[in-house]
Amino acid sequence: MLQIQHLTITHSKDLRVILKDFSLTLNPGDKAVVIGEEGNGKSTLLKWIFCPEMIDSYAEAEGVCAKAGERLAYLPQQLPAEDAAQTVYGFLSEEDLFFDSSPKTISKAAASLGLPIDLFYSDQPMGTLSGGEKVKVQLARLLLAQPTVLLLDEPSNDIDIDALEYLERVIRTFPGIILFISHDETLIERTANLVIHLEQIHRKQQCRHTVAHMDYREYTERRQNAFEKQAQQAQSDLRKKKIRDEKYRRILQSVDRAQVTINHAGKDNPDPMQAARNLKDKMHTIKALKKRFEREDAQMTEKPVQENPIDFTLGENAVPIPAGKIVLDFALPQLWTEDGERVLAENIRLLMRGAEKVCITGSNGCGKTTLLKVIWDQLKNRTDVRAAYMPQNYADLLDLSKTPVDCICTKGDAEERTMVRTFLGALRFTTAEMEHPAAALSGGQQAKIFLLRLNLSGANVLLLDEPTRNFSPLSGPVIRRMLAAFPGAILSVSHDRKYIEEVCGTVYELTEAGLQIPSRCSRV
Repeated sequence: MLQIQHLTITHSKDLRVILKDFSLTLNPGDKAVVIGEEGNGKSTLLKWIFCPEMIDSYAEAEGVCAKAGERLAYLPQQLPAEDAAQTVYGFLSEEDLFFDSSPKTISKAAASLGLPIDLFYSDQPMGTLSGGEKVKVQLARLLLAQPTVLLLDEPSNDIDIDALEYLERVIRTFPGIILFISHDETLIERTANLVIHLEQIHRKQQCRHTVAHMDYREYTERRQNAFEKQAQQAQSDLRKKKIRDEKYRRILQSVDRAQVTINHAGKDNPDPMQAARNLKDKMHTIKALKKRFEREDAQMTEKPVQENPIDFTLGENAVPIPAGKIVLDFALPQLWTEDGERVLAENIRLLMRGAEKVCITGSNGCGKTTLLKVIWDQLKNRTDVRAAYMPQNYADLLDLSKTPVDCICTKGDAEERTMVRTFLGALRFTTAEMEHPAAALSGGQQAKIFLLRLNLSGANVLLLDEPTRNFSPLSGPVIRRMLAAFPGAILSVSHDRKYIEEVCGTVYELTEAGLQIPSRCSRV
C-alpha cells in the first residue's frame, strides 16, 4: 500500500501553491494516471513520492508518504545527464538483478520491447540512442528490478506503436501499484482505473485536486456533464435572483415613498399613528426579506470554474498554400546515421502538395528524426515557402537559460515584448512564469513556447518532431484541432495514435527500403 497524507507543495521562487492538503491511498492493482495542464505539478508529485530531495531545488513540501515496505521504481521524463553518459551495458549493470537474470529472460525482455539483444551488452552511450530507445532501455532496467510500485513520468514519450502496445500490456497486467503521467490518450483510456486531476484555477492563484476511482473516459464525460449542469443551474439561479432583486427594489421604493408622504403630511395626517405603524410593518418586512435573501444568496449555485487548456490559433499570419503547389519533392538515395557509420534507409522519396498533413512513423532508431533534419536543411532556405521546425529536443533551437519572452522575441522592442506577453497569457502563462528561465518550465510549457514561435514566424510549412509529446491529455484535443486547421502543410514524426487519426491525411512508415504505406493500420 502507498499512502500520502496531507501533502502541500509550494514553489520556492514565486510561492505558488501547486498542491494543497492532498491525500491518497493506492493499493495493488491500482493503475492511477495523473492528469492536468502543463506546469501543474504532475512530475513534481512523482518525484516527491520517489525521493523528496529531488524537488528541493525548486519546491518545498509538507506531508507524509507511507510506503509500507513497497519497492519503488521511477522512470524520469528526461534521461539524467549522468545516465546519458553511461554505456547501455553500464546503465543496465547498475541493476543487480541484471546479472541474476538468465539470458533467456533478458532476451525475452529485449524482444518484447523491439530491441536487439546485442544492444543490452553494447558500449553505445545512452545519450546517443533515439528517444524511444532510451525509454525502452530504462523500462527494461526498471522491470528487471521487480518493483512493487512503478512511478512512470511520460513512459509513452517517443516510443513506437509496437512498444506502446507492449507498455499497455505491462500496465494492465502489473500486479502492484502504478502511478503514471502520459500525454497518450489512447494509452490512458486503455489502462487507467483511477484518475488524479491536478488543476490551477483563477489565473493559477488557486489549486485544487480531484481523485476519481473510474476510468479516464468516464471521468472526462462526468466532469463535462457536471460542469454543464452546474453552469445551467448557476444561470437559472442568477435569473431568479435578478427577478427577486427587482421585486425587492420596488418594495424599498414604496417604503421610501411612504416615508416621504408621512414627513410631508406632518400634522395634516388624519391618523399619524396608523401611518407610522404601517411604515414600521413595512420596515420589518424589508429586514426579514433582506435576511432571507442573504441566506438564499449563500446557497446559490456557483458558476463553475475549470482550467482551460489554451486559447490560441495557429497560422494566423501564414500565407495559405495553393492546393496544387508542390511543397516538397524530396529524394534521397541513402539516409545515414548522424555519425556517418551506417545506412539507415535507402531510396527515400517524398512528394507533398498544398496544405497536406503527412506523418512519418516507424520503429525506434530507424532514422525518422534524422530524416526530418535532412528535409529541414533543404526547406529552410526556400523563398517560395516559409518553413519552420520544431525538434524533439527543444534545446536544439531554444536557449533554455532565457525567459519565455526572450526565447520568442526577435527585435526585443517594447511593442514586440508586450505582444509576446499577451500571447503567452493566452497560453496560460502567469506573469511569474514569463520571468522564469525556460529550463525551469515543464516540457509542455516549453512546447507552448515553440508553438508561439511557429505562429509568429508566419511559416506555412511546419516540420514537427513528436508535436504532441509533452501536452496533457486535456490539451491534446485542442492541439489536434489547431494543427488540423493549420492553413499550410505539415510534415511530422509521431506515434500518437489520436494525432495520426485526427490530423494526418497521409501516413508513411520509414523502413530500410524507404518510405512505405504501413502494412497494418497505424490509426488504432
